[in-house]
Amino acid sequence: MFCRTMTALAVLSLLGSTHLAHAADKPTDPQIAHIAYTAGIIDVEAAKLAIAKSKNKDVVAFARDMVRDHDAVNTQALALVKKLKVTPEDNDTSRSLVKAATAERAKLDKFDGAAFDKAYVTNEVAYHKQVNGALETLLIPSAKNAELKSLLETGLKIFQGHEQHAEHVAAGLK
Repeated sequence: MFCRTMTALAVLSLLGSTHLAHAADKPTDPQIAHIAYTAGIIDVEAAKLAIAKSKNKDVVAFARDMVRDHDAVNTQALALVKKLKVTPEDNDTSRSLVKAATAERAKLDKFDGAAFDKAYVTNEVAYHKQVNGALETLLIPSAKNAELKSLLETGLKIFQGHEQHAEHVAAGLK
């Protein structure tokens, strides 16, 4: 339960930007690149913790998929910003995500066994729901560069699959 709350808080700042975005403060492409990259790194770090702590083969397999897929998308994102000669811009949303993720990892690290597995997978479901919502409602619509927008759309399709996979793993843990 607390994992879902912390994840929701972590991404609320991102989604809170949605309200502001409609008012006039849509993130710029450099800010979007930083937010998306940061969100990917956060999930990779959580997955690495799961790989190290979990003994459940389904949880470990899911975590390995998260590392593989998020690393691949982030590699593509880095190649794109280099090609476009764009410097990702740190911003309040990215910093808020990192702060909340650091707190969440510290809490997850206190769990072991089945309690860890359940907390990790529950967090993954909530995190992917929130990030996917932010991609759909804020980041993709705000992106000006067509290649960035396309990469975000591809990422969204992958991450929607992650959300479904996390829900499937969570159902198996009950």
